[in-house]
Amino acid sequence: MLSRFKYASSMLLVLLLAGCQEEAPKSAAAPSAPKVQVGVVTIEPQKIDLITELPGRTTSSLVAEIRPQVGGIVKKRFFEEGQDVKTGDLLYELDDSTYISSYKQAQADLESANASLKSAQLKYERYTQLRKQNNVSQQDLDDAQVAFLEAKAKQKGSEAALESAKINLDYTKIRSPIDGRIGISQVTVGALVTGSQATVMTTVRSLDPIFVDLAQTSLDQLKQRTFLALDDVEKGSNKVALLLEDGTKYQDQGTLKAREVSVDESTGSVTLRAEFPNPDNLLLPGMFVRGLIHELTHNAALLVPQQGVSRDVKGNPIAYVVNANNVIESRILTVERTVDNQWLVTDGIKAGDKVVVEGSLKIRSGSEVTTINMKRDSQTGAIVADNANGSSAQGN
Repeated sequence: MLSRFKYASSMLLVLLLAGCQEEAPKSAAAPSAPKVQVGVVTIEPQKIDLITELPGRTTSSLVAEIRPQVGGIVKKRFFEEGQDVKTGDLLYELDDSTYISSYKQAQADLESANASLKSAQLKYERYTQLRKQNNVSQQDLDDAQVAFLEAKAKQKGSEAALESAKINLDYTKIRSPIDGRIGISQVTVGALVTGSQATVMTTVRSLDPIFVDLAQTSLDQLKQRTFLALDDVEKGSNKVALLLEDGTKYQDQGTLKAREVSVDESTGSVTLRAEFPNPDNLLLPGMFVRGLIHELTHNAALLVPQQGVSRDVKGNPIAYVVNANNVIESRILTVERTVDNQWLVTDGIKAGDKVVVEGSLKIRSGSEVTTINMKRDSQTGAIVADNANGSSAQGN
């Protein structure tokens, strides 16, 4: 029994000595971890033009829907569909036989009215002289005067009827009211048309210049007005460039002409109208395009590369900034829009700040770091080492 107790005591002493030997290294001071190396871009103010891209459609600057103003049978058509026409060019001719007859009848009525007027005038003048000699009664003179005035009114009515008949006769020849390109004819020779009918015979559209109607949300307009109130921000030239449906850029530049004064309730957008020269008729009404409008110029913009901006759990844009002590600070940003591959920042960053663009996954707020200066390549937009002559930086 005594021997077992001695054995247990010996084993306990061995274990205690082993534990002391294992604790000894833990009490020694641990070596400090190496500082993380990050790539930074120094933010400097710069002058930029702020371009707004908006969807839109082309529309004719002038549109004339050709409808007959009198009824009749289409006798002739004088144009080729799709050709250019000038103001006054003859497009259609209607059968005018009934209108010629009406015109001649109106001429005859006018001649009769002129004759009656002449007779009434002579009688009135004669009775006026006879009344001075007291050879006719005052009643006869009054009756002659009334007859003269009635004949004069009838003559004016006949003149108006003749003019109306002439206008209707001229309406049988349907002419283009504007310069432009004529579309497909909706009627053929021999078709019966009626005056002021709902169906158009054809349409003439002016294509040079041509309008482009762009849609901008009312919210964007409010943001633009607020942004314009900032220091160093001024109104742009309102020049407009155009991207066609296939992505190519239209050769000519346009000008913003007008803004609609009301908001479309169904879309919440406001229409902006731009005017473009269209000498080659490349732009046709109804084409979908995108307009690039120079609305604002910022003379001291702070641009942060997109790879230097992330989001926190609430969705706020944040950036890591290296302070003067090489310690990381987390900044919540207010961003206005993207410019190329950069964020335009209006709050949270100031000129001279060093924003981390490489190695942000290895750091957190309060971390001590060493830095490598980076820059944005003006040609490619890539972030490269400041002394690497264009070699690309690695991602975060």
